[in-house]
Amino acid sequence: MNGMGIGVLKGLGVTFKHFVNTFADDIKYAGKRYFNQDVFEERQGLSAAGAYTVQYPEEKIAVPERFRFVPFLVVNDYDSPDKPGEDWCTSCGICAKVCPPQCIWIVRGEDPDTGRPVPQPEAFYIDIDICMNCGYCAEFCPFDAIKMDHDYELASYDRTGDHIYDKATLSKEYRYWYSIAPTRAIEEAQGRGGWDHKDVIKDKKKEAKKAGIEWAPDFSVYPGDVRAEQADAGVEAVAEAVAVAEEPEPEIDENRIEKIMALRVQALKRRRDRS
Repeated sequence: MNGMGIGVLKGLGVTFKHFVNTFADDIKYAGKRYFNQDVFEERQGLSAAGAYTVQYPEEKIAVPERFRFVPFLVVNDYDSPDKPGEDWCTSCGICAKVCPPQCIWIVRGEDPDTGRPVPQPEAFYIDIDICMNCGYCAEFCPFDAIKMDHDYELASYDRTGDHIYDKATLSKEYRYWYSIAPTRAIEEAQGRGGWDHKDVIKDKKKEAKKAGIEWAPDFSVYPGDVRAEQADAGVEAVAEAVAVAEEPEPEIDENRIEKIMALRVQALKRRRDRS
C-alpha cells in the first residue's frame, strides 16, 4: 500500500508541476504566447514547459524523424547524373509479404523483348486506409527503397479514387527522404557504403578498383544539396546576365555635352593666349 501511495503522489506531483508551469509560461510571455512565431519555435523545442494549445492548421508541431505514416517509394533524384528518377525498388515482394494488413500490391516488370522479369516494379499500389503505419515494409526492405512518410494530412471525400496510391503517387526523390530524416539517411548511407542504391555502389566500387582509386564517399555533405546549390547558382548567373542585357542604355544629355565641349574650347583658347 505504501508503495502504491508513493506512486500516486509522484504522478500527482508531475501533473501539478505541468499545471504551475502552464501559468508561469503565460506570465512569462504576457499574452504573446499564441501570436509570436519565435515563441512557437521555442514551444517546438525541448525547452517547452507546461500545457499549451497549438493553433492548428495555422500552426503545426514538427514531427520527430522516426514518425511513421503512409510509406513512399524512393527513387533517384531527378537531377542525379546516374539514372535520374530510377526506382530503388527491385519488386522483390518482401514488403508485401511482411505487411500485416496486406495492403501492398506489386506487379513486377518484364522485358518486352524476352518476357523475362526485370528488377523494377511495373505497378505498385498501397491502400492507405488499410495501412496501419507499422513500418514493417521499410524495416524489412533490403534496398532502403521504401520509407515511412511524415505527411499526415491525407483526408479526402473519395476513398476509392484518392486513397489507393499508385506508383506515380508513391514515388519521391531520395532528396525528400534526406530532408525529413537526415540523421537516419546518413546512418543508412554509411551502412550501404554510399549515397546511391546498393547496386550502383557496387558498380562504382568496381570501377574505382579497376582505376586503382580508393572508394571513400563523403558523408558530411549530401550530393543532392551540392547539385541544388550549383543549379541555383547557375540560375542566378543566367538571371543576372539577362538583367544586364535588358538594362536600358542611359539617355545622353546633349545639352550637357555641348556645355562641356564649350568649356574645353574656352580653356584651350586661354592656354593659347598665355603662350
